[in-house]
Amino acid sequence: MAESGRSDRGSEERAGLLPEHSLLSFEEYMEMQRAVGNATRFRILDLLVDEGAHSAKELKTALDIEANSLHYHLDTLVDVGLVENRKRKEPSSDGLYSYYRATSLGEGILEHGVRELMREEWDLLDAYSE
Repeated sequence: MAESGRSDRGSEERAGLLPEHSLLSFEEYMEMQRAVGNATRFRILDLLVDEGAHSAKELKTALDIEANSLHYHLDTLVDVGLVENRKRKEPSSDGLYSYYRATSLGEGILEHGVRELMREEWDLLDAYSE
C-alpha cells in the first residue's frame, strides 16, 4: 500500500512537466536520459549525430568497441528510441545492409541535453578567464 502511495505522489509531482497529451510519458523521457547518460552510448549517439548513419562494423572500428559490447549498447539506444536500425538491399551484396542512425529524438536529447551543458561550461570558462 505504501508503495502505491509513493507512485501516486510521484505522478502528482510530475503533473505539469509534460503536456496532457504528450508524445512520450515521463518514464520514457527518463529512460532516454538514462540511456544517453552512459559514456559508451553517449559516444555512439554523438558519432551518429555528427557523422550520420554507420554500420555496426563501422561503429566498432570508429569507436574501438568490442562487437558484443557495441551491440548491447546499440540495442539499448534502439529500445528507447534514440537510434534506429535500418536495412537496405545493397546492389553489390547478396543480402541486406544494416545500418544505424540517430532519430530526431536522439538528436534532440543530445543537442539540448549533454552538449548544451558542455557548451555552457565552455562559455562560463571563457567569461571568467577574461
